[in-house]
Amino acid sequence: MSEILTKARARNVFYGGSLFFAGVFALMTWHSHHYIVTKSTAALPLTPEVALGKHVWERNSCINCHTLHGEGAYFAPELGNVTTRWGVYDDPETAFEVMKGWLESQPSGVEGRRQMPNFALSDEEIRALSEFLRWADHNDTQNWPPNDAG
Repeated sequence: MSEILTKARARNVFYGGSLFFAGVFALMTWHSHHYIVTKSTAALPLTPEVALGKHVWERNSCINCHTLHGEGAYFAPELGNVTTRWGVYDDPETAFEVMKGWLESQPSGVEGRRQMPNFALSDEEIRALSEFLRWADHNDTQNWPPNDAG
């Protein structure tokens, strides 16, 4: 038995295996980077307006009621595809107008419905929030949410 696996053969197996798995690791690293850059990033650029919208989202704790790509609370609708549902996916001006109308009409006062508070956001904040939600809608979420209603 000792003649089959000599020290030289064991050393060669070790070095060969190490090189093989280092190559596999390098290939997987390249594949992950390529996938992130080409598939899983948003099609829209990350602008200062989108960043401001994210800050508005966080400052007003929207995630305490809404979900965004499945993360958050389930009290209010999923907002990861809201611009698709509203038909303003590729229209930033209409997205702003729809978002402004919706936010300014809250709370609706309809008996028996969950109510969204009025956050008294400025037009700049509403525009930024609508751009953030449009940006989020342009992410490749691998078909999440599973239906258009969110």
